[in-house]
Amino acid sequence: MPTHPLLTALTLRAKTHAHIRTPACPCGAATLADRPDATVVRHADTVAKAHAPDTDPAALAPRLVTAARLPDVLLPPLAPTPTVLDTRLVTFWPYGAPVDPEDPDAAPWEDAGNLLARLHRTPAPTPLPPMRGPAKAAGAVARLREAGPHPAVGPVLSAWSQLPAWARAEAPMPDTTTLCHGDLHLGQLVRHPTPDGPWRLIDVDDLGVGVPAWDLARPAAWYACGLLPPEEWNRFLTAYQDAGGPAVPADGDPWPALDVPARALTVQTAARALTKALDRGRDLDEVEQALVDACARMGCAPAQLAPSPAK
Repeated sequence: MPTHPLLTALTLRAKTHAHIRTPACPCGAATLADRPDATVVRHADTVAKAHAPDTDPAALAPRLVTAARLPDVLLPPLAPTPTVLDTRLVTFWPYGAPVDPEDPDAAPWEDAGNLLARLHRTPAPTPLPPMRGPAKAAGAVARLREAGPHPAVGPVLSAWSQLPAWARAEAPMPDTTTLCHGDLHLGQLVRHPTPDGPWRLIDVDDLGVGVPAWDLARPAAWYACGLLPPEEWNRFLTAYQDAGGPAVPADGDPWPALDVPARALTVQTAARALTKALDRGRDLDEVEQALVDACARMGCAPAQLAPSPAK
């Protein structure tokens, strides 16, 4: 398959920045992601990211400032401002080793919970837009509506319709001050590129202020759907609570705070999975069907997504 011009140009930019940082560069290049919403390449110890075509430069700028000012939580960028490449905003980052998907037992759930708690407790160092979690969920549902008919579409849209307006990005969030990541999952953690470097959060595209429980919602949803083992969920939740995270109570049932965001993330994930299946003309796999089934249960049960506290 021929390489598209943006990927070629971005790879050259990454090489140039890597050689500035390390004149004796060992020269190793790789494409880390190539999607419509982001193209990411690595050259040695430098990563170049072309952000989504519709990225607002006025919103990205304070997100980069925040990452630069909170190096104990977020991986800081190599430059404080983006550059432009073929109409796309491009940022540069140090390369950090990601979570190993082949070793789930070594997943840094405690580190993820601790980092989130620190992020949520930290006042935003500069004015930020709202975190983009609800907007991304709404986008996934909008794409599902356009994807075509399927028996699973109804339960997903029904579950979506029962969420409050703020969770559907149709009204302001009830919290407009707490600093949030906006798209937390294990792929958003990397090792800081120092010897025995600590884990740090990456990807500032959705960073902003809003409801902190949204950042716990993806693992909460996977736990509630039976896709994340209780032990791993408890490791994450306990670390967050022990670090003073404000999204849930320090003791007692966390689900009154988590229920709406967890439902929204279940719908978002199901909508994305169903859209991909329809685009490729294939059946849902076991995990995707479990997400749709969870949406169906939401549509007929107004109670919490999870029936009992996890801790």
